[in-house]
Amino acid sequence: METYSCETHIDHALDMFVAQEQVFPTMNLIDEEQPTKTCSYCDEKAIYIVSR
Repeated sequence: METYSCETHIDHALDMFVAQEQVFPTMNLIDEEQPTKTCSYCDEKAIYIVSR
């Protein structure tokens, strides 16, 4: 599972990941050189990727 998150929704993204996957995720900053991703919870630019 991968979730993209803006600054506003990072807490929610972490909570939802733990609830679904039952493990603590890795939270990484998205590299500026990667293609632009949008937050999984709104239309803002994603800053973080939450994954295993």
